[in-house]
Amino acid sequence: MFSNARVHGDHVFLSGMHAGSPEGVVGGDDAYLQAQEVFRRLSALVEACGGCLDDLLTLRVYLTDMTDRSAVGRARAEAFTGDFPCSTMVEVSALVDEGLRVEVEAQGILGSATGG
Repeated sequence: MFSNARVHGDHVFLSGMHAGSPEGVVGGDDAYLQAQEVFRRLSALVEACGGCLDDLLTLRVYLTDMTDRSAVGRARAEAFTGDFPCSTMVEVSALVDEGLRVEVEAQGILGSATGG
């Protein structure tokens, strides 16, 4: 078993999120659409922890094809309204389910987006 999110004090830790679902991959084979879903899921998780997406300070982005970099970057730019989080992006040979192109894991400090 694992946790999708953990809070320790005002720190939030989010497991890697991807666009997989029981019905298939949200966004199909489109890395941009998958990334949009990933950022929606990260936002929902951090909100459930009492924060907002802009409270996330670091991202680790895993791509199965580095040529998807600009598409994922565009989705990230649309998702964040404040300062962009520090990010690391790496290419991996595979993710947990076939068809997934992007996975993002994150950490942040709840309330940091508002100067908390």
